[in-house]
Amino acid sequence: MKVREIMTVDPVTVSPEDTVRRAASLLRRHNVSGLPVVDENGVVGMVTEADILALLKTGDLSSDLWLPSPLEFIEVPIREAINWEKTRAALSDVGEVKVRRVMTMPAIVISPEEEIDRAAAVMLKEGIARLPVVENGRLIGIVARRDIVQGLGASFTEEGGAE
Repeated sequence: MKVREIMTVDPVTVSPEDTVRRAASLLRRHNVSGLPVVDENGVVGMVTEADILALLKTGDLSSDLWLPSPLEFIEVPIREAINWEKTRAALSDVGEVKVRRVMTMPAIVISPEEEIDRAAAVMLKEGIARLPVVENGRLIGIVARRDIVQGLGASFTEEGGAE
């Protein structure tokens, strides 16, 4: 079975100059976990939920793990207030960050004529969940792990397997 047979045609995309807020909105609206990043030259990267969540990292968790002595106990509310302010500032700034600053690049792409087992092998090897499908330098679709599993399930049923 070919990638062309199971891919999602005309996937939702973002540009490198779009904001993370727009990318997050598109991810939510279309119920997907990653988007191809496209410019005038074609697919230049991918932006995923994980890329966006990485922006929210506010420091090492281990540095916040401490047990106060009785004398330090009064310091806890002050420290928590300071940490909350840092977190709140980080959250408000995240939405305006450009996609180009968080995207994974270069994008790993696949041809529509590849077999789906090849697409699965690339995803497993690279630790990714989706591949932009490119033909003649142009994005024509996207294939996700779910598409491959559904394609395999459909072909198994068509061959007379159990359902």
